[in-house]
Amino acid sequence: MSKSTAARNRSYLGRRAVVAMAGAALAVGATGVWASGTASAAPAVTARPATGSASQFGDCPPLPEGVDPARWRCEVHTAAPELTMGKITVTLAPLTMTHAEGPMPDGSNGQVWGGMHSAPTTVPGGLTGTPAGDSVPALRLAIQLEYGGRSDFYTGQLSLRFRLLSPLLPQSCLIGGGRPVDFQAKRSGPSKWVSQNPPVIEFSAYDDTFAAPAPEHCGPLTRPLARRLGLPAATGNLLSYDASYTFKTYDQLP
Repeated sequence: MSKSTAARNRSYLGRRAVVAMAGAALAVGATGVWASGTASAAPAVTARPATGSASQFGDCPPLPEGVDPARWRCEVHTAAPELTMGKITVTLAPLTMTHAEGPMPDGSNGQVWGGMHSAPTTVPGGLTGTPAGDSVPALRLAIQLEYGGRSDFYTGQLSLRFRLLSPLLPQSCLIGGGRPVDFQAKRSGPSKWVSQNPPVIEFSAYDDTFAAPAPEHCGPLTRPLARRLGLPAATGNLLSYDASYTFKTYDQLP
């Protein structure tokens, strides 16, 4: 056997050993309203402040045809949600959501989705739910919010997906991959104006009624990962957050 062939075999066997170790460790660990892309592991980011800067409104979507720009506003929301889902309890990395809303030509309420930005959040215990999951790089696990394709900022409805990130998981690994997780936000109290110019409004909201599905498309670790995370979980889940938002009408945007 040549040296290059031997090296390739050692590399292959090393990768198989890591996967096998993760599967075994997973098996052991499993027993023990808001107001109105493919991810990869990355450090957490700091939320952009709601100050009304021009760059902050970069995700404002095009308006529907025939509406009055002076009566439509682009809203930018910033929050760092607390998530309990199955066995997971984490403070998620700050996220920013942008949408537009205003009256349609027929007088009905209209809204257009703009965009969402966030970053991965480390899940304590990693893939195994043990100290090894935090200390062994291959066993680390992170979770990242993604927009699920449906939103209604008038009623507090929002659909999300949760991408699971680890060196041992494929990029396709998602909670809510086939069907997004639907949230119905409820206010924890009244909104508070903290600034008039630029406008900044603070509020708190939560949802403790959503059902959390099992992870999907996670390769050979799909089932042990579901056991590790305690999913699916029909009850006992919670998404809560303190948030703020700012806005500009479209006639004020650059």
